[in-house]
Amino acid sequence: MTDQTPALSAEEAAGRAIVARTSFQKEAIWLPQLAVQHWNAGQMAIDGKTFTDCLIEGPAVMAVMNGTHFDSCAMGTTTDVRNLLYRPLSTTKLAGVVGVSNCRFVRCRFVQVGFTGQEGLLAELEGGIKSMAGETRAAEPEA
Repeated sequence: MTDQTPALSAEEAAGRAIVARTSFQKEAIWLPQLAVQHWNAGQMAIDGKTFTDCLIEGPAVMAVMNGTHFDSCAMGTTTDVRNLLYRPLSTTKLAGVVGVSNCRFVRCRFVQVGFTGQEGLLAELEGGIKSMAGETRAAEPEA
């Protein structure tokens, strides 16, 4: 008897290969596509990945969940990092966001990505993240 399982399309096979990866280095990552690939594989959040020296691109709102850390990242182009933060109105579920848990972002740059999560996380991000505009401003000599 022959196997009746349909073969995966090249696109679906490539998506599943990306979902299986745990490490990304010096790559441009389109966050909405990465999220959809995970959803298609039955995973509702991006979990357990390390991104090093990557460009993380939106448009997207990232729901930062347990175990996710940012190390020396530029979070976006703005003069006020609060422009990148969104407070959820519900305490139980979020819709329309990219969930990220147990991930590590090292020296990554975020473009057109907003961030949401629990109040403590938002306060930590507000006090400790840097924007690309802030980096530029810090490099200019003061008058």
